[in-house]
Amino acid sequence: MARYVALFGSINVGGNRLTMADLRGAFEAEGFGNVETVVASGNVLFDHAARPTRGLEEKLTLMVEDRFDMVSAALVRSRDELAAAIADNPFAGTNEDRIVHTMFLDGQPTAEQFDALATDHRVRPNERLALGDRALYIDFGDGAADSKLHPRLIERRLGHKGTARNMRSIARIIAKLDEETKAS
Repeated sequence: MARYVALFGSINVGGNRLTMADLRGAFEAEGFGNVETVVASGNVLFDHAARPTRGLEEKLTLMVEDRFDMVSAALVRSRDELAAAIADNPFAGTNEDRIVHTMFLDGQPTAEQFDALATDHRVRPNERLALGDRALYIDFGDGAADSKLHPRLIERRLGHKGTARNMRSIARIIAKLDEETKAS
């Protein structure tokens, strides 16, 4: 069995309310093993037979839509892919962990798509963007609250659905995965 984390977008924000107990129950009903949640924003750790993450993403997106009548992209990553989201983020350690984010994407944008986003986004000069492997790295400068760089704009320009987590949240998920490894 492989260990994965599913990162759901738009859970417990903007009216999409879902308890983590209900989300865990849905995973268990679908036959996923060792299901745990980390923080109440749609981060689910689970065991599943190894398979391409794209297939898992599609399955989990449909599961949430069918069971909860909620549209929420599910992005699936391994522990190593989460660690790379910190290690490869050029802004990690240059600003507060709560302000530097990785937006996990359901595919790899082209350089042209990234350039279009970067060109469109010239609103706040202290914000920075960089393209990663199925990820967009974002330093929100003074904070995300006043940014014009909204997820819908990013998804539209990059042509891929995604969900963002700040460095602190990613580190918490990795720590939880590492705790489990030590305990077993």
